[in-house]
Amino acid sequence: MTTLRQIHSHVLRSNTLPSFFKAFALFQIVGFCALSSSGDIKHARAVFNKLKNPDIFSWNSMIRGCSLIQNPSNEPIYLYYKLIKRGYPNPNSYTLAFVLKACAIILAFKEGWQIHSHVYKFGLDSSPFVQTALVNFYAKCEDIGNARRMFDEIPERNLIAWSTMISGYARIGFVNEALSLFREMQKEGIKPDEVTMVSVISACSSSGALDLGRWVHAFIDKHIIKVDLELTTALINMYARCGCIEKSRELFDAMPKKDTKAWSSMIVGLAIHGLAEDALDVFSKMLEANVKPNQITFIGVLSACAHRGLVTQGQNYWSNMIGYGIEPLMEHYGCMVDILCRAGRIEEAYEFVETMPISPNAIIWRTLLMGCKKKGMLEKGEIVAKRLFELEPVNAENYVLLSNMYAANSMWEKVSWVRKKMKDSGIKALPGCSSVEIGGFVHEFVVGDRSHPEAKEIREVLQDIAERVRQAGHDPWTSVVLHDVGDEEKEGALCEHSERLAIAYGLLKTKSPVVIRVAKNLRVCPDCHEVTKIISKVYEREIIVRDRVRFHRFVDGACSCKDYW
Repeated sequence: MTTLRQIHSHVLRSNTLPSFFKAFALFQIVGFCALSSSGDIKHARAVFNKLKNPDIFSWNSMIRGCSLIQNPSNEPIYLYYKLIKRGYPNPNSYTLAFVLKACAIILAFKEGWQIHSHVYKFGLDSSPFVQTALVNFYAKCEDIGNARRMFDEIPERNLIAWSTMISGYARIGFVNEALSLFREMQKEGIKPDEVTMVSVISACSSSGALDLGRWVHAFIDKHIIKVDLELTTALINMYARCGCIEKSRELFDAMPKKDTKAWSSMIVGLAIHGLAEDALDVFSKMLEANVKPNQITFIGVLSACAHRGLVTQGQNYWSNMIGYGIEPLMEHYGCMVDILCRAGRIEEAYEFVETMPISPNAIIWRTLLMGCKKKGMLEKGEIVAKRLFELEPVNAENYVLLSNMYAANSMWEKVSWVRKKMKDSGIKALPGCSSVEIGGFVHEFVVGDRSHPEAKEIREVLQDIAERVRQAGHDPWTSVVLHDVGDEEKEGALCEHSERLAIAYGLLKTKSPVVIRVAKNLRVCPDCHEVTKIISKVYEREIIVRDRVRFHRFVDGACSCKDYW
């Protein structure tokens, strides 16, 4: 930049340079300042704003450059609209691709959708560069239908197009579709790179598909794909999120160089497995290695404290975070509320929320409401629920929580009132959904599911489970079935929970010592948690369940959470 400023000064002062050359030089200065890693976007803006007739290269450079900054805004979209408003005759494929990329980064769906119409207006719909940008835009905005349609319209798909589709499927948890596309990519003879493999690994992570993740890892080794820092970190994250924390730690320990993202991934991974002491030990080693923690690091540290009930330590780490100059995000406030609520310190948590410098979001109020329900604090719970409904008036989970709190106190009239309110508003509760990976394919079950091709066989295993669990002396915790029905019906409802169906299918299709790994979209209910402990003992099977909050590892009648969850 020092050299460039000298050149810029010379261009402006010279009286001998032709005007067309001066203009050309200024266009190049804009391009360097906007796009180079050693450039300066502020200098680019200053030069660009003084240009009388910037060429398309300058416009493109500014649109692209403004989307590369650390905290991108809608500036690239504004520049594009300014270009169109000026009646510029020929925006090219780079113009459209760059502005679509900018829309994808800030998830500006409405604007990107409008720009898509410009693609046809300017006759650029056959440009591979623009087509790939459209796939990326729709995939990042999670409009997977349009992303796939754009992808299918590309006659000759390059590596970037394949990677962008795969990444889109992975982002929304469509693991089977992502891996199917990956296999299709291989048939087409397209060799994947480390960027593609990060997306494939991410797909395995989101679904908890460990066997598939292992296969992908072996594929990486077999095809000698470059394993860079980002891919190694993705593998660490995948093994942790798939319930194999030992392999995750092994990869982490073998890394010759670890950046903040790698350290943070390991800390978060240990935290969600309830290994708080290990997570905090890794954090100490991170500081010893002079690697500066970031906001994600402290989310992992505070989560570790929450899962182990380490209130004092959590408060100390909160102070340390402020000391590092890290401004707390909403997630950090949420972790502190979670720490206090799990420890039963609801009043303290409520006071913490009331004094937050930023307005608490629905997740924080929902955490408080769950704490009130657990402690039986009905009056405080109603106050919290009111604040929650103000933020999310149509979120079914909020109504279900309030209904459950009333049901736990046998207040059936109020339960009926909440459910009527849901029905009148057209609000439907999210059903419990669990998945289990068998033979490289992810099988999904919802509560009471009878749609599986082997439903009859699964029911037979469920009956066997019920009998063995009863013989082990377990009485179903019918109090967690929050309906005003008889105990027999409540027992039947518990047996139909999605995680039990997934575990039953795992028992049906695999034999010991194969570990049964289940992923669930909601928290595990107390009765299913107790029953799974018994199953692990009487069937002599290790069972790992990943619910919405953490991992539960069931071995020989005990759970890794030590019943603190």
